[in-house]
Amino acid sequence: MRSPLIKRRNLRQIAIVLLLSLAGCGSESDPVLEETFERVYTVQPNTDISIQNRDGAVLVYGANTNELQVHATKRAYSRMRLREIAIDVSVQPTTGSIRTKFPPKPRWALFDRSGTVDYTILLPATASISQLRLVAGEVVVDGMRGPSVHAWLGDGRMLAHNCFTRIDLALQRGNLTFSYDWWEHGTFSVHANIAQGSAWAFLPSDSAFHLVAETAHGKIGNDFDNLAVERTASAGAAKIDMLVNGGGQAAIKMRAADGDIKIVEANP
Repeated sequence: MRSPLIKRRNLRQIAIVLLLSLAGCGSESDPVLEETFERVYTVQPNTDISIQNRDGAVLVYGANTNELQVHATKRAYSRMRLREIAIDVSVQPTTGSIRTKFPPKPRWALFDRSGTVDYTILLPATASISQLRLVAGEVVVDGMRGPSVHAWLGDGRMLAHNCFTRIDLALQRGNLTFSYDWWEHGTFSVHANIAQGSAWAFLPSDSAFHLVAETAHGKIGNDFDNLAVERTASAGAAKIDMLVNGGGQAAIKMRAADGDIKIVEANP
């Protein structure tokens, strides 16, 4: 049987560990420290960009430019933690990578206070994004017209806007929206895959595309349903397969494993 002295010593050691863990967590009143990063690089119109981040936001905007502009804001609760977050940008004439290096997560802390990084990136609209990967936060991709865009988000919100390209969106948990303010009758596609969450598509009335939408556990709402020239149903799951306004050369495929899908006629 352990003596009271040993018991007290063990309890004291446990208390010290807990206090150190809580000290690393801070409180809501702790000031958030910020540090900005800004760089401009000259790139080719057909450059290929990869982006990796863990926590925060990645906002990407395509424009008529031959530059890659990177603006980042680091946030953390301590000066040491802020210094430990590194932004690594490597640019060649036709390739570029933007990566965030976070310090290891504390082993004993009850909460992860390793900080966040928010990116705003401007690049040629004709560029490709071979990889955009964010573990948690918000992803926005706007105005891309290059060969392809591949974006993956673990947890949060994803938005694609006016992207006339082959865009592949994957979301593990959260909400996904893609929209077009106007329609261009060309060859492009949207492939959206959501594991857990809902998806919305906002499309003009004159949109012409082949639509495939399915959800294993959820509902599908479709404002273009009366324009279908082909429709199929799958037993045991909500699914539609149809041509809207003749189909055209565009294709939209949406799949939710657990969640609802809504296709909205934005300006009927």
